[in-house]
Amino acid sequence: MSDTNFLDWPFFEPRHRDLAKRLEAWCRRELPRDHSDVDATCVRLVRDLGQAGFLEGTAGDAIDVRSLCLIRETLARHDGLADFAFAMQGLGTGAISLFGNAEQKQWLDKTRRGEALSAFALSEPRSGSDVAQLDTTAERDGDHYRINGEKTWISNGGIADLYTVFARTGEGPGAKGLSCFLVPADTPGLAIRERLETISPHPLARLGFDDMRLPASAMVGSPGQGFRIAMSVLDVFRSTVGAAALGFARRALDESLERASSRELFGASLADLQMVQGHLAEMALDVDAAALLVYRAAWTKDMGAERVTREAAMAKLYATDRAQQVIDKAVQLHGGDGVRKGHIVESLYREIRALRIYEGASDVQKVVIARSCLAQQETVRQE
Repeated sequence: MSDTNFLDWPFFEPRHRDLAKRLEAWCRRELPRDHSDVDATCVRLVRDLGQAGFLEGTAGDAIDVRSLCLIRETLARHDGLADFAFAMQGLGTGAISLFGNAEQKQWLDKTRRGEALSAFALSEPRSGSDVAQLDTTAERDGDHYRINGEKTWISNGGIADLYTVFARTGEGPGAKGLSCFLVPADTPGLAIRERLETISPHPLARLGFDDMRLPASAMVGSPGQGFRIAMSVLDVFRSTVGAAALGFARRALDESLERASSRELFGASLADLQMVQGHLAEMALDVDAAALLVYRAAWTKDMGAERVTREAAMAKLYATDRAQQVIDKAVQLHGGDGVRKGHIVESLYREIRALRIYEGASDVQKVVIARSCLAQQETVRQE
C-alpha cells in the first residue's frame, strides 16, 4: 500500500482527496491491463476511463492541474500504459481547451467520454525541443491551407481520431511564423508512414502530410499564434509528466520496502543492513521532494498564474531525473528479479526513461530554469 500522507498537504482540497480515493479503488479493480496489443489496450483504456468519469478534467475551459497530476501519479503507479492513455487525452486537446472556438470544442465532448482519441503532433525529425525550427509548412490556398511535411515520435500516432498539428505559416521568422491546426485522422493527405517501437511499448508513429488540404476553419487561434499555443499547452501539462514519474518512483519505493522486509541475506532481513536503509532513505527523500515540486507547480497554476514555466520545468526535471535514480536503486535491491522480463521493477525501468526526453528533455529544462532565473534577476536589478 502506497503512502498517501501527501494528500494532507495544503496543496489539496477535499475534492482532490475524494478523487484520489475513487481512482485508487478503480485502479485496484481494473489495472494492470494486458500490453500484448498496445493499440487495442489504449483504445479500451480511454473508453473505460471515460465511462468512469476520469477524463472529465482533461479538457474544458477550466483545467485543474492538481487533479491531472493526482490522476497521472495514481495511474502510473498501477500501469504505465494507463497513464499514457490518460495523458494524451489532455495533451492532445489542450490547444482546443485553451484557444479553440465553440465549433472546435465540440471535439471535447467525445474525448472526455472516451469516444475519440487525440494526439499532439509537434516534434519533427529536425526539431524536437527546438520548436521554432520546425519544417512542416501550411500554405494558404483560398479558403484552405495545404500542409506538407512530417512529424515523428507522435504519441497515439496511428490510433488517434484527432491530431493537433503545428506548421509554419510564415507570418514571421522562427517561432513567430507557426500556427496550429486540428486534423481529423481521416483527412486525405495524412499518412502513417511508420509505427515506432521503443523500450516500453506505446503507440507511436511517424506522420506524413502530402498536400493535405484543410479548411481555414481548422486553424486553432490566429495565424502565427502556434508557438504561443504550443508553449501554453506544455505549460499546463509539463507538470503532469513529473507526476507520472512520481507515480513510477513511488511504486518502485513500495516494491523495495516490501522486498527489503521479506528478503533475507546473511541470516538477517535485508532491511537490517544499513546500506540498504541508506538506499531506502534516499529513495523516500527523492519521492517526497519530487512530490513537493510537482504539486507546487500544479497549485500555482490552479491559483491563477498565467504562466508556470519555471515551476513546471523544475517539477519535470527533478521528478523525472530522480525517479530514474529511485527505480535504478529498486532494480539493484531486487537483484536478478529486477531485470527479469515481466517483473514490475523491470517494467518501471523501461517506462521511466522516455519521460526524461519527451515534452522537453532534461537539459532543455535546465536552460528554461536558468533563463527564468536570469530574467528575474534582471527585473530585480532594474527596480
